[in-house]
Order: sequence, then structure tokens, then C-alpha cells
Amino acid sequence: MDPQAVIDVFRRTVTEHYFDFNGRTGRREFWYYVIAVVVIMVVVGIVSRILGTRLLSELASLALFLPNLGMGARRLHDTNRTAMFLLLPIVPTVLATVFLFIFLWPLAMICWLATVAAAILLIYFYAQPGTTGPNQYGTEPANGPPAAPAAAA
Repeated sequence: MDPQAVIDVFRRTVTEHYFDFNGRTGRREFWYYVIAVVVIMVVVGIVSRILGTRLLSELASLALFLPNLGMGARRLHDTNRTAMFLLLPIVPTVLATVFLFIFLWPLAMICWLATVAAAILLIYFYAQPGTTGPNQYGTEPANGPPAAPAAAA
């Protein structure tokens, strides 16, 4: 894994595809983006903790919300699934919140478990290989960022 490729994928996604839900994204590009987001959020979390405020973490999450949705949608498109699957964890989350407000703790816990199950299902979908050739969402993406050139022996 080339760290520069991870940075390039993240930069390209945030600058060129900030609000892009069309097309397809290959597995390598998707997971490079996920690695970059995790590293950024860990660093922002540490800095937020040092500063004693959650504002920085919340602003970073808000800034990455649309690129994350777009990348997830394009990855689902590559597996020939609709981006509506991104809404799957939202339904049990909303229900759990409602149940918490009306003090139905057991139902809330069941809904939180359903949210976790939906998130695991999404990760499974993201890990699947994309469809070969064009599908209803576009042409097959390139095989991700180019590999670093091999050093001459």
C-alpha cells in the first residue's frame, strides 16, 4: 500500500467528487479512502481531546459527511446495488432514539443491535467485488490508483 496513493484518493474524492453520487468506485479506491478518513478522524479526535472540545471532531465529521455518502453510494453502485442501502442503518437508529425517549429500553437495545447488523451488512457489500463490465450505474472503474513504479535492480 502506497501512502501517497491513499492521500491522492482522499484528495481527489474530497475535491472532485464532494457531492457525487453517480458512477462507480472500485474496492481499492474505496478502502484507500476509508483508511484516510480513519487516520484523519483519529488525529482530529486526539487534537480535540487535547484542546478539551468536541467541536473540532464534530466539524470534521460534518465536513466529511457528504464525501462519505458519495463514496459509499459509488461503491454500492459498483456491486450493482442501489445507494438506498445507505439508509439501512438509519431506520433502526431512529426507532432506537424514539424508544429511548419513551423509556422502552429493551426495544431500544434491539434497535441498536439492528443498527449494528445493518452496518455489518454494508461492510459486507463494500467488500464484494464489483460487477465486471458496465452495469446500470456506469462503466467499470479502473483498478484503483496506479501502483508505485518498481525500483530498478
